[in-house]
Amino acid sequence: MAEKFKKDEYFKIDPEAHLIGNMEPVNHFPGVQMWWRAIANISRPLMLGAPAEAMAMLEPWEATKSADPATLLKSMDKYGVDVACLLPESMMDTTGYTSRWCTNGEMAKIVEGNPNRFMYQPNVSPIKHKGVENTIWELEYWVKEKGAKIFKFYPPEDTYINDPELWPFYKKAEELGIVLDIHTGFCWVPPGKSKYALPILLDDVARDFPNLKLVAFHMGYPYCNDLNMVALGHPNVYLCLSLLIPWAITAPLKFASIIGEALRFIGPDRIIWGTDYAGFSAQMGAAVKGFREFQIPEDLRKGYGYPEITEDDRRKIFGLNLAGLLGIEPKRRITNLSLNTESLGH
Repeated sequence: MAEKFKKDEYFKIDPEAHLIGNMEPVNHFPGVQMWWRAIANISRPLMLGAPAEAMAMLEPWEATKSADPATLLKSMDKYGVDVACLLPESMMDTTGYTSRWCTNGEMAKIVEGNPNRFMYQPNVSPIKHKGVENTIWELEYWVKEKGAKIFKFYPPEDTYINDPELWPFYKKAEELGIVLDIHTGFCWVPPGKSKYALPILLDDVARDFPNLKLVAFHMGYPYCNDLNMVALGHPNVYLCLSLLIPWAITAPLKFASIIGEALRFIGPDRIIWGTDYAGFSAQMGAAVKGFREFQIPEDLRKGYGYPEITEDDRRKIFGLNLAGLLGIEPKRRITNLSLNTESLGH
């Protein structure tokens, strides 16, 4: 039997909980098949080195991919995640820009079934391909009609982060006071283009829109140092650890360098936790356990000037920093009755 997961009192909010949707209608596209082949390769660097005791904690359902939002909520309850910002996958580059994997409307229905635990996170991608004016209309709709506070832009399926044609969109996003999550670093999954998402490109956006709250997903990996330098000069740029936190368990020295450099250059007030959940509960468990129990080794702190991760740091990174950006109360929201599958439509 799997070991019972240890509870904690950290308020946790996940800015990157993906909704994949039913992919059967799009699996025939060559681009989608290319995407799935890449996923098989990604599992190697993310999982290699996982200790047997960590795997023993998993229940069978956690290693099985599920598109059911009730499974996401079940995972949140097990691992103490209070709020998830639901992110519908677009990935229109995989279908030749003919179809989305999951719509913002599908996301909204799920959020509205459990508004205490889920938040809207409309995916505005691809901005340039569908038209900047159309995107601005959509942005205003979600903010003014639905009260959305956080949005996602995925450059690899669209254009460069600093494409001048996007400036009217960034201006409107700044005016509306939203939080804008942007994929940075390699895209990991072709046919997306990594060159569109290099973190140094954020430098132009942050300079011209200093009041736009920008969150860089995945720490710009593998260009984490580039992102740190951008954020060093721009206080409106926040770093998100999503996807990389399991390395705290499987590759601790690698993760020590990533988090250590971020803390050294930027400090704990602009680092945000995240899971990159994509249907596997194990992803959420590794992100919670990994960051909760990780400490930068003393020799690296002494040799590289990395600070020790304090309890106050953990509270900020797990949830207080993002809650502050979003203007929401950082209160624990997990109850024995939180798994309301009927309201999710199941």
